[in-house]
Amino acid sequence: MRNLVVDSRRIIYSSFCMHRPTLVGSGLKGLVYSPATCRRYVTDADVESARRYCLTQLHKSDYDAHLLRRFVPSPVQDTYAAIRALNLELVRLPELVSNPTIGTLRMKFWQESIDKTFAGRPPREPICILLYKGLQELEERAGSATKKSIKFWVSRLVRTREKHMDNRPYISLTNLEDYAENTYSTMMYATLASMPLRSMHMDHLSSHIGKACGIVAVLRGIPVLAAPARPVKTPSGAEAPNTREPSLLLPLDVMAEAGVKEEEVFWQGPNAPGLQDAVFKVATRANDHLSTAREMLKRLKEGQDPGHEFEHHGEDEHIYDGESDTSREIRQSFGVLLEAVPAGQFLENLEKANFDPFAVRSSGWRLPWRIWQALSKERL
Repeated sequence: MRNLVVDSRRIIYSSFCMHRPTLVGSGLKGLVYSPATCRRYVTDADVESARRYCLTQLHKSDYDAHLLRRFVPSPVQDTYAAIRALNLELVRLPELVSNPTIGTLRMKFWQESIDKTFAGRPPREPICILLYKGLQELEERAGSATKKSIKFWVSRLVRTREKHMDNRPYISLTNLEDYAENTYSTMMYATLASMPLRSMHMDHLSSHIGKACGIVAVLRGIPVLAAPARPVKTPSGAEAPNTREPSLLLPLDVMAEAGVKEEEVFWQGPNAPGLQDAVFKVATRANDHLSTAREMLKRLKEGQDPGHEFEHHGEDEHIYDGESDTSREIRQSFGVLLEAVPAGQFLENLEKANFDPFAVRSSGWRLPWRIWQALSKERL
């Protein structure tokens, strides 16, 4: 059976079910049929709507990513927005679901949706549609080989978020670093793969920066998660009942050393004994990662070696071939490395507040200014 497709200039006949029709005329530029499906396609209007949704979510709930998106390489800005919006959806899940079983099912939905998106059959979810658009453009630029790497990183993000859905404290500071590596560093790896860029030095920098960002995210969340639960705004704007119990995600070994008790933080907030000492120790580890990244970047720009080995070299997708042009890679991917700037700004503000996470002030206009300075001077 044949399906009649009409645009303003000509009539094109195509099979009723087909893998991928030839793109014809500017009016059909954004029309893509998903492989092995019937009457399923993504239009320019779908993509624009998905982009608006993702950017709105970032503007409301991840302002750092909202600012940084415009500085990552233009061809990967949609993929960056989709991945960061996905991260937001996964972070919200513990507050939106009424029991762990529902949360697990929702995580399974997202993993299946990611699988379908990478298979060319994106569900009608804005995040999946925008990610699919980014993958299509990547395939046009560089072929399909790097999609496997991106899927690996995005799937690891979903698995890690599922593992930490119950908001339990981290066993140790090392355990917190592992979480940060598998979330924030992983999102940076996915962005680099979307360029596509496979570089040991850029992955190494992203590992340190991502670990700092993940630790900072936990510190930022203390006043929110330790406070009594409030109604949650869903992405559609409706209010959902919040079933979350107050929680404190600081590492247990650090809390024990500082004499911090969860119940006292829940009741006394910033006046809880030992809280600022524990926050100081955790913040110091984040700052160590940023300092390491800055020193490493300086050495690489001077033509030296990084100064230490990449601990994840040889693992999973961290396999590299041959020599690379490090200077070119830094210029090409510096927008991705700018994730270090908001993390560093928060740590400075935290220090000014004497490591009281309840008293940290917003950076306001200073953050965009610091990002611009870092970009223009190519320094973190």
